[in-house]
Amino acid sequence: MSDGIYVSMNGAAARMEQLDSVSDNLANAQTPGFKAERPAFEAFLANGDDKGSATKVYAAAVSTQVDLSAGQVVQTGDMMDVLPSGRSFLGVQTSNGIALTRAGHLTVDANGTLTAAGHPVVDTEGQPIVAPVGTVVSVQPSGTVYANEIRIGEIGRFDVTGPVDRIAPSLVAPHDQKQLTASTDTLRVGTMETSNSSALEAAVQMITAQRHFDASIQALQTYKKLDEKATDVGRIR
Repeated sequence: MSDGIYVSMNGAAARMEQLDSVSDNLANAQTPGFKAERPAFEAFLANGDDKGSATKVYAAAVSTQVDLSAGQVVQTGDMMDVLPSGRSFLGVQTSNGIALTRAGHLTVDANGTLTAAGHPVVDTEGQPIVAPVGTVVSVQPSGTVYANEIRIGEIGRFDVTGPVDRIAPSLVAPHDQKQLTASTDTLRVGTMETSNSSALEAAVQMITAQRHFDASIQALQTYKKLDEKATDVGRIR
């Protein structure tokens, strides 16, 4: 079997992974606080080859990282919309520890728990912030939360170092809770951050990735036909 078939297969597989990531980015171009995924590619030599005698170079998507860069900031005027003034994140409680979000549209559920991105917002100690049922909740730029003008906590803001995983459209989680450090960033009240993936950018990336995928499939089919012809020639002899 021609080595070109394996090269083409690897190229097509890598582009399929890219198409999956770009499709997700495009679908969430309007999701507040969404962080895009960016696949990384690498070319490598086949086993047994070295730099001096390499004849086959394979391509692969070796990793997909979450882009934590900021999205566009918009003014909503809603006093329950908050956004850290720097690059930090709001902390929310999950079953696996503290997760992070920049989607700061705050709501109060039926039990009085302050939530963001569908999860309880944590305070600076990592505990959920709960207001007495029926009280009016307000948030100050300092992060302090009041219920009927009585202080009930301070929203936890966190910086993260190292890689993270996106566990929901607007939610990321560190690989280790030790990656989190408390932040003193103030909050911009009445402000939201949109996705850091624009629809135009994602659409252009999708077209490019699709063209590369199609080229890999065409090359695969060409090598397959050449292989079949070589086999037929061998039979005739």
